[in-house]
Amino acid sequence: MLTIIPAIDILDGKCVRLLRGAYDEVTEYSRDPAGMAREFELTGATRIHVVDLDAARGDMMNNRRQLSKLRRAVNATIELGGGVRSEEDIEELLELGIDRFIIGTAFARNPRVVEGWAAHFGPIFLAGIDARAGTARTSGWEEDAGTSAVELARAARDHGACGIVFTSIEQDGTLAGPDIESTNRIAEASGLPVILSGGVGSLSDLEEVERRGHANLKGVIVGKALYEGRVTLPELYERFPQDPSQAECPW
Repeated sequence: MLTIIPAIDILDGKCVRLLRGAYDEVTEYSRDPAGMAREFELTGATRIHVVDLDAARGDMMNNRRQLSKLRRAVNATIELGGGVRSEEDIEELLELGIDRFIIGTAFARNPRVVEGWAAHFGPIFLAGIDARAGTARTSGWEEDAGTSAVELARAARDHGACGIVFTSIEQDGTLAGPDIESTNRIAEASGLPVILSGGVGSLSDLEEVERRGHANLKGVIVGKALYEGRVTLPELYERFPQDPSQAECPW
């Protein structure tokens, strides 16, 4: 079963999409991320992928206020990425009601940090692996992590991550189709449940993921295709019926 997860990226309080992670290639879709989350939930979403793009850059900015409003607006499971780099961040976001945390930059710099956090807070951490040409990127994709995505996938397996969100930066925001091969390599190397992100532009793209994806490829994040009207959530959920219990799955 393929879990379909709609995405909300927040920059300066607005719901946006970037092209290949470039902060100077921004398309704004809504000034109300909480309203967008409500719309997703009303059309069947039980899990929503949220990224705080301001926090991801590490420039002391964040969208905690918008996240609080979004959390109050929906009952869906919220997985959050972007700027989660300390226990203080986690404690603050848990108080807001965030369910899952995608650890990217902190994990790439010190994979053991997830092991310690999982021991303290429980199995609520997914490793966020974002790669360009096979090399992992950090700090809002603006810095080279100095290691390969596959090595980080193995580290995720060894250091307590409950799953992985893998983004192929070259595909992100392009609607040109997902990088299934690279995602399969991450799934094989890690042995963990993997969520694919980047490039989905049509229903047929998701059918291709279902057909060719590794057994550990469990979910797909859909963003720009929804905002551009290339697909709709009712259409996707009709083709890929969702198991409500997946919203509370360990990954």
